[in-house]
Amino acid sequence: MDWDKIRIFHTVAEAGSFTRAGDELGLSQSAVSRQISALERELNAPLFHRHARGLILTEQGDILFRASRDMRMRLETTRARLAETRERPSGELKVTATVGLGSLWLTQRLPEFLDLYPEIRVELILTNEELDLAMREADVGIRLRQPTQPDLIQRRLFTVHFHIYASPDYIKRFGEPKSLEDLDNHRIISFGGDQPSYLLAVHWLSTAGRDLRNPRQTNCIINNISGLKTAVENGAGIAVLPDYVADANAQLVQVLRDVEMPSLDSYFVYAEEMRSVARVQVFRDFLVAKAQRWTY
Repeated sequence: MDWDKIRIFHTVAEAGSFTRAGDELGLSQSAVSRQISALERELNAPLFHRHARGLILTEQGDILFRASRDMRMRLETTRARLAETRERPSGELKVTATVGLGSLWLTQRLPEFLDLYPEIRVELILTNEELDLAMREADVGIRLRQPTQPDLIQRRLFTVHFHIYASPDYIKRFGEPKSLEDLDNHRIISFGGDQPSYLLAVHWLSTAGRDLRNPRQTNCIINNISGLKTAVENGAGIAVLPDYVADANAQLVQVLRDVEMPSLDSYFVYAEEMRSVARVQVFRDFLVAKAQRWTY
């Protein structure tokens, strides 16, 4: 099969129309259509159902799309390996991390990494969803639980501990809780929204010291750790926060210090095929070194 036609087919399948694919490829709509028709004749199989609303892959088209996607991924990996050496890692590194850890811990350390490796361009994707690294939705990931996929290489970084925090101004206005029962008389800010259950589980102030069937009132729910931190800093209430956001932060005061709190282990993960890619190796080594110096 002609790889150029396969490349055009792959673009069309992702775009869902000849026109959008042509815009991406720099070809006219008619040129793209002719290439697809020629490929269908070569394979003696229809690849798309053509509708006024767009293109839908046939069963044969779906088989070819899966194969073309695998070929494209392998070519991209090969290109990256050929383009770099261990001494001068270069190219794009697509990193995914949870929103809190990525925005409040990782971004503080990225400037040093970029100074060390100026030929690496980092794309940081912050999401609490676990992107499929085996399908190259990202090159590497930093996760707050151990991966279950068998085809991922993993390296434990550090343990993230959580504690209860308030601001000095809040304590001045409302006093400091001395027990979990005292939280009934305080404003509670909670982490919420459409989040993975393992992240929601550590933010348990609404049920701490209470019957689970009778949770205390939550005054505010925020679906972002950065926003949760800002709200606490400005005296909105009391919340559970990861300790890394409170490091050397005079606007946050830990309360109820004797209460045993949950923790999550962080992991650096990547697909087996990325094992020998130099920019992945140096980023891994950089984070491992930082993790040894920063234990939360």
